[in-house]
Amino acid sequence: MADFLFEIGLEEVPARMIAGAQLELEQRVVKMLERERLVRSGAATKSFATPRRLAVRVAGVAERQEDMAEELVGPSVKVAYKDGVATPAALAFAKKAGVDVAGLKTITNAKGEYLAATSVKAGRGAVEVIAAEMAKELAGIYWAKNMYWRAGRPERFVRPVRWMVAMLGAETVPVEFGGYVAGTVTYGHRVLFGDREIELKDPGDYEDALLGGFVIAEVEARRQKIRKALDRVTRAGDPTGSGLLWREDHELVDKLTQLTEWPSVLLGGFEKEYLALPEEVLVTVMRDHQNYFAVEDKDGRLAPHFLAVLNTEADDAGVAVIRHGNERVLRARFNDARFFWEFDQRVPLMDRVALLENVTFQKDLGSYFAKTERVRVLAARWADDAKRLGDAEIDAKVLDEAVTLAKTDLTTELVKEFTELQGEVGGLYARAQGFSVAVADAIYDQYRPTSMEDRIPHTAEGQLLAIADKADTISGMFELGLVPTGSKDPFALRRAANGIVKILAEGKVPLGLWLIARSSADFEAVGETIGAFFAERLEFYLREARGQSYDVVKAVLATGSDDVRDAVARAEAVTEVRSSEDFTAVASAFKRMKNILAQAKEKGIASGATVDRALLTEPTEKALAEKSAELADRVSALRAQKNYSAALEQIATLRPQVDAFFEAVMVMSPDEAVRANRLALLEKVLGDFSGIADFSEIVVSG
Repeated sequence: MADFLFEIGLEEVPARMIAGAQLELEQRVVKMLERERLVRSGAATKSFATPRRLAVRVAGVAERQEDMAEELVGPSVKVAYKDGVATPAALAFAKKAGVDVAGLKTITNAKGEYLAATSVKAGRGAVEVIAAEMAKELAGIYWAKNMYWRAGRPERFVRPVRWMVAMLGAETVPVEFGGYVAGTVTYGHRVLFGDREIELKDPGDYEDALLGGFVIAEVEARRQKIRKALDRVTRAGDPTGSGLLWREDHELVDKLTQLTEWPSVLLGGFEKEYLALPEEVLVTVMRDHQNYFAVEDKDGRLAPHFLAVLNTEADDAGVAVIRHGNERVLRARFNDARFFWEFDQRVPLMDRVALLENVTFQKDLGSYFAKTERVRVLAARWADDAKRLGDAEIDAKVLDEAVTLAKTDLTTELVKEFTELQGEVGGLYARAQGFSVAVADAIYDQYRPTSMEDRIPHTAEGQLLAIADKADTISGMFELGLVPTGSKDPFALRRAANGIVKILAEGKVPLGLWLIARSSADFEAVGETIGAFFAERLEFYLREARGQSYDVVKAVLATGSDDVRDAVARAEAVTEVRSSEDFTAVASAFKRMKNILAQAKEKGIASGATVDRALLTEPTEKALAEKSAELADRVSALRAQKNYSAALEQIATLRPQVDAFFEAVMVMSPDEAVRANRLALLEKVLGDFSGIADFSEIVVSG
């Protein structure tokens, strides 16, 4: 047994692609070794990644495959021998099996007597196997974008290959890919270590050898080094102890972890006068354009500092030069932002509405001006519906102003330069130009939530604007046939629908999913398709955002999915009580009832229209009828109050009567009238108590 190490060195790989490729390479190498009988399942592995390399190390790899015995069945004895002499058929079979004719044996199966042989396939050496298979695994790695880099050569990869390492213990594995043959030489940091070679003696030396070349190969180690350096440098830059902190940003930490091999951090500053610009603009410039971390004071206000993560290290003089360069670039960016901010204020937002005629939303759906008019109609209609359906407090004037101005920031220079700020810039400009806080907030939040982790708009007007905007996009694309398929969703319609579901679940707008689906579409069939799409997204929300199990989700949605908040409440109630023995028993009994009724329907056996108490002959069926009737009104009242947990607890008290019924009563009685009456009783019990969830969908162990 020995450790296997593979590393592929590349030109710098885009940060967003590294994590997925690292995981896939590790999985492919392990599966290949398991498939080739070189390692047992569950072998210890460790993967590494930097912008210039992907690597994996697997422990306990066999030096050669075990021999594999295979039982082969050949021709029938009648065909194999003629007058006791082996025929060509027998000779061919013996050759195929790799044995002498005399070594063939006879077996008897359902068809008669046949020749058989045990063929032993000799295992190959691990070096030979890996050298033959590894290139296929590399070629199979998925990249969002890849490239050709050698004229007339077939291989495609994310970036040109520059070296490879493949070692089984101390032995080299000659893997060939991209014009290179793997060896035992890797390379360190491009700047700090130069072109010097690092000779590896053993796979176990990999991490330490690279550390000597100024490369931290383990991703998590780099991430922790960055976080600790951010803490240390921020404290060092706050000698008075005023409470400076770097603003936590997990995504940026991950990005910079994948952009560096030997990270270090420096603290820079900028003039306080720039703090007059909106914080959103300053942070976007630092984060999205420069990969800088913002710094804040103890009260959470932006401080005139930034933190830059470098892929190098330098002495004090070098750091000063680098800091000066970063500050100069940031100052230029801030000056641009300030110019655009002041320039855009010359044209009021209301005057920009007409300019939306010149901004295309989608070639078949027209301009953003046309989209704005559609959204105004939907938002006004749904505001009336929301007031009718619940106690939503929606200011119609605020809503109309917000919808009218929502897309006007697309005509501003600031959004053209910093596209990440669309929506937010509109809200900031609305506030600066004297519109009410409610209008500005609704515009600011119009694209939220952008993910399941993002917050929803703060106000009811903002929530309704966001719903109407997303629904208009979905209905328009569906009417054009641009429906998401498989993993393809170029217009992010799933994300838009997820946003609608999240707003309805957590917000103040009491609209139903089907109302939104049907009233946003021009055609009934499209509305039905959108409704089914929304139901699928609600199922996703319950499972992924709320952590509900798949059977609880199915049980709840089987009884209705229009009211999102209600569906969430019902799912949470079922999850709360499902662990009780009584509820589990009742759920199992309801599944049995549903199956009996389904089988009766398949056989054309009719049930009674109502339960005839005169036909209830057995004490246990009488008890079930009486107890269920007693509980029905109580459960109905609790459902009306949306006190679902209490309602489910009441339903669970039906267990003794249900258990006794199935123990003593044969539902499918030979007496037609009795049978129909018992089926009617089961239908009534299911009907009375399945309004919260279809309990037959709950998975019951045993």
